Amino acid sequence: MRFDYVALPSRVLFGAGRLANIADEVRKLGGTRAFVVTTPGHRALGERIASLLEDAAAIVHPHAVMHTPVEVTERALAALETARADCIVAAGGGSTIGLAKALALRTDLPQVAVPTTYAGSEVTTMVGETSGGVKRTQRSPKVLPEVVIYDVELTLSLPAALSATSGMNAIAHAVESLYAPDTNPIAELMAEEAIGALARSLPRIATDPHDDDARTHAQYGAWLCGTCMAMTMGLHHKICHVLGGAFDLPHAQTHAVMLPHVIAYNFAAAPEAMRRIARALHGPDAVSGIAALAASLPIARSLEALGMPASGIERAGELATRDAYPNPRPIERAAIAAMLERAWHGLPAAE
Repeated sequence: MRFDYVALPSRVLFGAGRLANIADEVRKLGGTRAFVVTTPGHRALGERIASLLEDAAAIVHPHAVMHTPVEVTERALAALETARADCIVAAGGGSTIGLAKALALRTDLPQVAVPTTYAGSEVTTMVGETSGGVKRTQRSPKVLPEVVIYDVELTLSLPAALSATSGMNAIAHAVESLYAPDTNPIAELMAEEAIGALARSLPRIATDPHDDDARTHAQYGAWLCGTCMAMTMGLHHKICHVLGGAFDLPHAQTHAVMLPHVIAYNFAAAPEAMRRIARALHGPDAVSGIAALAASLPIARSLEALGMPASGIERAGELATRDAYPNPRPIERAAIAAMLERAWHGLPAAE
C-alpha cells in the first residue's frame, strides 16, 4: 500500500452551545477587531456574534452572496480595511464562508468559521470566485479557517428543503473524493462514513426539522464531507461551477439535481467508488441508492425548475468540457450534453 495523506490544520469545536466559545477562540488567534461576515438573511446572527465578542468586534458585514462575485469581495475588502480588522468571523453557509475565504486570500488574516448549513467548505483550502459569468476555483492554505465551530443549535432553523439540498451538496464532496486520482484509504473511510451519516439523517430532518439528533449527525457528516473535499474534484464540481457561474443557479440545489446524473455517468469507470457509495446508502447500487435518497427529500429534480433556460444546455456542455477536471470517465462532449439534457428535464439518471 502506498499513498499520501495531508491533514489540514484546523481547530474544530463540535457540539450544542459551542458558539459561546467564540470570544475565546478569537483571542487565541490574537484577534482584537473581528470583521463579522454574513448574508443579509443572517444579519441577526452576525450581531449576536458581535455582542459575544464585545470589544473585539469591529463591524458586521451582512453582504455575502452566492458564487462569491469579485465585485462583492472588493467592496467587503474596502470595508474590512476601513474597520482596521485583524481577523475574520464567517457565520452562515457557503456564500458567507466563500466571501470570508476570498478576503483571507487577499489579506492572510486568520478566520473563525461558524457554519449554519452543510456546505463543508469551512474545512477546505479551496475558494471559488465568479467574474464575467465564469466561476473559477483555486487552492491556497491562506483560505483555510483556523477555527471551525459546529453548533447544532444554529442549524435548527434551516428549512427542511435547504437542509436537504445542502446535505446533497455535502455528499457530492465525499462522492468525488472516492474516485479522485489522489484519493487514499483515510479519505475513503471518511467519505463512506460521511455519506452514510447524511443518508440516515437527511430524511429524518425532512420529516422533523427540529430533530436535534438527526441535525447533529448531519453536521458530523458534513464536516467529514468537507474534509474529503481536500481531494481533487471531478466532473460533478466542474459542471456545478459552470451552471452556477453562467446561469446564477442556486449552489446547493444545483448540486442536488446533478449528483445522481454524474454518479451514473461515472458508474462503470469507478467500480470501487461505486461499491462504497452503494454500501453507505444501503442500496443495491450507487445510482439507485442516490436516486432513492433524492426521492425521499424535498428537493428540485430538474435544472429547468432551478431557472436554467433550455437554450443554455449547449453552452453549459461547451464550458463543462473546457479545462475539464480529472474524472474517471473521459469527458465526452456528446455524452455531457445528453446528461445535461436529462438533468434539465428531470429525467432519471442514466449511464
